[in-house]
Order: sequence, then C-alpha cells, then structure tokens
Amino acid sequence: MNSLSDVWTNVLARLQGELSETTIHTWFDEVQVVTMEDSAFVLYCSNAFKKNTIEARFLKYIKAALKDIFSSDLEVKILDDAQLSAYHGVAPDAPGALCDSDTFTFETYVVGPSNKMAYAAARSVAESPAKNYNPLFIYGDSGLGKTHLLYAIAHVAKRRKPESNIVYIKGDEFTNELVRSIREGKNAEFRAKYREATLLLVDDIQFIAGKPQTQEEFFHTFNTLYEAGKQIVLTSDRPPREMTQLEDRLRTRFEWGLMVDVAPPDFETRLAIIKNKAALLGVQLPDEISDYMAENVTANVRQIEGTLNKILAYRDLLGNQVDEEAVSRAVRDMLKKSNEYVPSPAVIIDYICKYYSIDADVIRGQNRGRDIVNGRQIAMYLIRRMTNLSLADIGKEFGDRDHTTVLHSLDKVEKQMRTDPAFAEVVKEITTNINSKK
Repeated sequence: MNSLSDVWTNVLARLQGELSETTIHTWFDEVQVVTMEDSAFVLYCSNAFKKNTIEARFLKYIKAALKDIFSSDLEVKILDDAQLSAYHGVAPDAPGALCDSDTFTFETYVVGPSNKMAYAAARSVAESPAKNYNPLFIYGDSGLGKTHLLYAIAHVAKRRKPESNIVYIKGDEFTNELVRSIREGKNAEFRAKYREATLLLVDDIQFIAGKPQTQEEFFHTFNTLYEAGKQIVLTSDRPPREMTQLEDRLRTRFEWGLMVDVAPPDFETRLAIIKNKAALLGVQLPDEISDYMAENVTANVRQIEGTLNKILAYRDLLGNQVDEEAVSRAVRDMLKKSNEYVPSPAVIIDYICKYYSIDADVIRGQNRGRDIVNGRQIAMYLIRRMTNLSLADIGKEFGDRDHTTVLHSLDKVEKQMRTDPAFAEVVKEITTNINSKK
C-alpha cells in the first residue's frame, strides 16, 4: 500500500465481508482519511449523523480491519469540521470542499414552481459570472435549498475555470473572522482574501445587519469586487428591505442585481425530492411510502432529509423494514423534534455572543459596556421566553445574579421592544436565527 488512501480502500474492502454494500455506501460515502499517528488512524466525516452512527455501530469493524492489515491494535478517531480545523490549524477550505463534492450540484437539485426562478438564475450566474445578475440575492426560509444553490454555483465555476478563486463564507463567520483579524493585526490579509476573489458566495448575509464595522468592511469588499467585474451571490432568510438594521447603502447594493425567492415546495416537488434523496442514499421507497412522506413532511428540504436519515437508522441499526409503520414513526419523530425544539441557555448565550462579537465569560460577568449589557439582557429575556428556567435559575447562568436583577432585565427589554422598532427587530432576528438551528 502506497498511501493512507490505499489503507482506507483496503479497510472498506474488508468491511464488505461484514457489512452489506448498501450499508457501506450509506454510512461511509462521506468519510475521508486524515492521518495515522501515535497508534491512531484518524478519519474525517462532516455529516454529524453519519459520524455518530459510525462511532456507535461500526467502529469495531474498522478496528478489526486495521488489525488484519497491520497486525496490531490501532485506535480510530473520527473528526468533525471543528476538530479537522483544529488539526490543520486553519479553517477548512470550504470552496475546495464544495467543488470536490458531487452531492450539492445543479443535477441533484430538484426544481419545482417554488424554486424554478432561483434555480435558473443560479445556473445563469454559474455559467456566465458577472454577465447578467450581479449581485444575485436569493432569499427564503431556512432549509429550502439556498445553500445547495451556492454549492452548485461553486461546483460549475471551478469546473469551468479551475484557477478560479472562489470564496464561500457565512455572514456570522465573516464577522468573527473580521474580529480575529483586528485582534491579530491581520487586516490586510483579511481584505486580500475577500477582495481578490473571482467569485464571492455569502450564506446568511442577514447576520451582518446591525454590526457597523462588519457592514463597513463588507461595503468596501462589495464595491471592490463589483467594480472589478467579479460575481457576488448572497443568500438570506429575508429580502433586504426587511432587514431594518442593514445600512441603506448596502441595502441598495443588494438590490442592484436580481432578487429571487425560494418558497416551501409543493406536494409534487416534495415527492420528487423524496425520491431523489432516497435514491442518493440507496433506499428503495414504495410509492405509497413516498406519498405518505410528501403529504406529512411539508416544512422544508432539511426536514425531508432528516426523516430519510431516521428511516435509514431504523433499517440499519434496528434491522427494521422500510414499511409504513417505520416511516410513520420517523415522520412523528421529526415533526415532534421540529415542533418542540427548546434551545438550552448555553445555545442562546452562545448565539448572542456571536451576534455581538463578545466572549461568553464577558456576557456572564460584570462588564457594563453597551453591547455587553444589551446582549446580556436579551439573553435573559430569550432564556425566559424559550426555556422553562425560573428567574433564579436564569440568574445562576449569569454569575449568580439575583432574581430581581433578571426581572429588571426582562422588563427593560419588553419596554424597549414596544418603543424602539429597530431594537424589536434585533430581538426578532436573534430569536428566528436561534430557532433555525434546531
């Protein structure tokens, strides 16, 4: 064997003696080998569901195969995105990963009346960057395929021009990276990364609204790329006119090109998505089962994928047949998960810290800076609204503050929301984005 990839190929070949071909394809298709060091064989899987399943059910098979190959016991570690970034000491190369993947392409995107315009515009941009629609602004609720279109654009652009400098970033990550560059004195490197792109793809651009320094930086980045004839594609959960915290100069620029929306898919489109996703996962679904799913799983594409993954788990982990009872159970589980999502206080605090670019220990401390106080009070308000914690328990989340302090924060947020529409929009935006993480 000449490389680690050869070792992994050999492992998969040995697994065929223990597992079915469908099982191997389903659970290991996104696994990549990273390294072998200190008696450990290190893999990477970006799909958290598959990573957890492999660790729970299939790790012993991988270890046994490695022992056959090397005649010694090796530990097996599977890294997620964050762990892989830490291993390399840098952020994952998102554009490269997108372009190398055949999962999110135009060919795998199911087109229907609800997304036909967005699909056509994305294809046009991919095939003729900066010729027709610049910027292209795609908006719609979470889980409807906006990110899929960004990946598909990157895939085509890289295939047509391998030398293309494609930069993909999420709105909140743009802010976090800007803050790091300022702290580390790397402003020039930060600006070069984005302003020298030939194609800039920004997911969830709404996250930069209300952040003056981020908006200032993105304004100049946008101008530089636009004037150089480089393509910009943005996605958001709402159109620019509904982002009350977005600066007017950015709002007008976002509206310069073409704005298209994606809506929840109709029954026929949901049915087509189900059949397409099932085929990609190696699942044969009878028509009555597909119809049942299309009638009951109606929110978005992500919910459909989650239900299919649940069905796969029943089949592979429990040995259940893909029958109406199993599908009904998966649908019930998915709808229950969607309807009863309750974020933990840590999730709420973590998101607000990212929104205001402050550290968790600071928001829990005694600092009285304006943004910190706002973030702290909003966090208390949302924890009270979105969880079952008492005032005293909320106080414990913020350095053992007493319940009267928490009550004062709740009253202040509620009063400001009634008198300050811009502030109310901030709270609404934060609430929506926390709920979208379920």
